Amino acid sequence: MMLYMVLIIIPLVLGLWAQMRVGSTYTKYKRVPSRGGLSGHDAAMAVMRSYGIDDVRIEAIPGHLSDHYDPISRCLRLSRENYSGTNLAALGVAAHEAGHAIQHKVGYKALQLRMMLIPVTQFASGLLPMIMIGGFFFGMMGMVKLGVLVYSVLTVFQLVTLPVEFDASRRAKKQLVGLGIIDRDELKGVVDTLDAAAWTYVAAFVATLANLLYMLMLSRNRS
Repeated sequence: MMLYMVLIIIPLVLGLWAQMRVGSTYTKYKRVPSRGGLSGHDAAMAVMRSYGIDDVRIEAIPGHLSDHYDPISRCLRLSRENYSGTNLAALGVAAHEAGHAIQHKVGYKALQLRMMLIPVTQFASGLLPMIMIGGFFFGMMGMVKLGVLVYSVLTVFQLVTLPVEFDASRRAKKQLVGLGIIDRDELKGVVDTLDAAAWTYVAAFVATLANLLYMLMLSRNRS
């Protein structure tokens, strides 16, 4: 019973802490304007152009920290606050997403693997409600075994996501300074923002792994 509680509590606490940290860090550096005065849109464009990328459009979208790069449509979507923001947080997030476009351009293996896993991951995620009802509440052995398979897929996906996100942040930090978009002493704001965001991916991996371990324990106990 204690182990079950650990598998629930640790991911929950880590997830809440990660969300609080990214929220507070982003808010802090959203208030710090960059000396260069470039917007997130301008920074993302400059970072991509430094790698010869001129076929990726940049769009402003609604939502808070809804920023993402879509490799299928070749589109970099930035939340409106980061699209037009000239602060260190906005530049860091925008450059990070541009880092994904660079990964796509250079054929970064982890990104390619992640893209291959997206269809099966989406299918597996669609089975979660059925697994939750059948496995957790009614103890259906078939659902538990399916849950092991589904969470195995999700865990692999989250694991592959980690190097993809870390590498995009590494590229962002390097390019922002290398291109003169920010001064070196401004880098701390970008580093803190991106490092805080990275913890949300770590928390997601831990939560998915905990669910997988829980399903494996259920399967073993009912065998």
